[in-house]
Amino acid sequence: MLSCPFCAKTKNDYYLESENFAVLYNISPILPGHSLVIPKLHKESLFELTNEELAEFMLLGKNTALLLCKVFQTDAFNWAIQEREVAGQSVAHLHMHVVPRKLGDMVNPGDWYQRLEKIESGDIDTYTRYRLSDEILNMLTQKMKQKAVELGFQ
Repeated sequence: MLSCPFCAKTKNDYYLESENFAVLYNISPILPGHSLVIPKLHKESLFELTNEELAEFMLLGKNTALLLCKVFQTDAFNWAIQEREVAGQSVAHLHMHVVPRKLGDMVNPGDWYQRLEKIESGDIDTYTRYRLSDEILNMLTQKMKQKAVELGFQ
């Protein structure tokens, strides 16, 4: 899909990957480290995955959480899949949010999901939420690639 922002991503945008899936640093992170696990090919729904692909997707999500926890020195994380717009999905390309968490990073630990799903204007996870510049996003991606190699994830 040409209009899909995730389909436009290349290997340079990934900091971790498997055969069919890749990990991107979120351009609109809720907290430091907020990343997305995506299929490399356009798939809109979890239901489009074979059982083998689902296992690969979940394993890459687990490895992403492990990497983020090591890099951000925590053992806590959230992950979420929003399936379809009515559930808060803003990009019609399957993606899993993985967010490392630390004590006190939000007033109420459960607030991360409201921040993921909505912003103050009430819009669902849209392009109006704060976005990193291309330069900062690239720097963070390169840092995470380096950490993935150093820590034996690649």
